[in-house]
Amino acid sequence: MELEIADAAMRMSAATAAGAVIGINRDMAQAPIGVRTLGLVALGSATITVAAIQVPGMSENADALSRVVQGLIQGIMGGISFIGAGVILRDARARTVEGLTTAAAVWVTAALGIACGLGSWHTVVLGTGVAVVLLAGLTWLRDWFRGEEPSDVSRPPSDS
Repeated sequence: MELEIADAAMRMSAATAAGAVIGINRDMAQAPIGVRTLGLVALGSATITVAAIQVPGMSENADALSRVVQGLIQGIMGGISFIGAGVILRDARARTVEGLTTAAAVWVTAALGIACGLGSWHTVVLGTGVAVVLLAGLTWLRDWFRGEEPSDVSRPPSDS
């Protein structure tokens, strides 16, 4: 399946934008990753996906294309976990773990990049929207359950 350059550019740009939107929240939470990192994660995932579906001869063999894309998705999602793991901090003495939300944001951003690369626009819009609501919109609910005042974005939340 040969994509026109404009279609490939749109897929990669949309991925970068989706990653950047999630990155804005992580920057506001003073997490160790933000707009640039998550934009690059999504762009990288989309670039690999677009490149894989453009392999010469793949459009004639849907079964081969399906296997390549499936393996690619598994590889990206497994590999991106290493970046996510790098932001998780565990303090055994204090019995705390921080960075899980940021690690999850890395993983979701990679998934959104793959969806952009595949041109699954409904999935991209819904996934980005739900991620933003979870990261930004539900912080107040978390604080309410904990009996705390609403979070101030100038201080990092405990699960960033």
